[in-house]
Amino acid sequence: MAVNRGIYDRGYLRHWDLPGSSQAITFRLADSVPVKVIKEWRRELAALPDEKVRHRELHRRVARYEDSGHGASYLRIPECGKIVCDCLTAGHPSRYRLIEWCVMSNHVHVLCKLDQGESMAEIVGGWKGASAVRINRVVAREGTLWLREYYDRYVRDLDHFNECRAYIRNNPVKAGLCEKPEDWQFSSAGCGWNPDGAPASAGESDRPEETHAG
Repeated sequence: MAVNRGIYDRGYLRHWDLPGSSQAITFRLADSVPVKVIKEWRRELAALPDEKVRHRELHRRVARYEDSGHGASYLRIPECGKIVCDCLTAGHPSRYRLIEWCVMSNHVHVLCKLDQGESMAEIVGGWKGASAVRINRVVAREGTLWLREYYDRYVRDLDHFNECRAYIRNNPVKAGLCEKPEDWQFSSAGCGWNPDGAPASAGESDRPEETHAG
């Protein structure tokens, strides 16, 4: 059985590894946002007294930078994008409920709900490990593909859940990759994904439970 780490950090980002939680995850290619750039932003933001404000501003800067398509952007290659999609869907519903996702050119957004006894850190590590081997083979490269860290947000309530869901669905549109969410093939919107396996209008069981607000 996986061991949940609770709330922890490794010196860069705080992580929420809580059993049964709904979380919004972003993980990115190692060259999408250079570590030295992030360190410089953290230095600049250190003057802000509110930790939550610093955290939000750092995330805003990273999101804006990565949406600009920096780095090799291997995920633009259709075969590589499909590899990531396959890795994400492989664990549904046995280990987590996969609600929304989109694979961008150099990063990936996911909204999912952990099953009891599962660890978010182990799941993300599995996505990265399985996809890295296959993508490196496709692009004929060796070495580290993904940035070690990932960004996660604990989904607090239904409003936050809907906000995260809308952000993920609309990210390809915002980045100028397509006109409508449904046009982006490497996403839950593009493939008509339904976590319940039923018509999209039929059920709401993918929403966060009111008892734990996410």
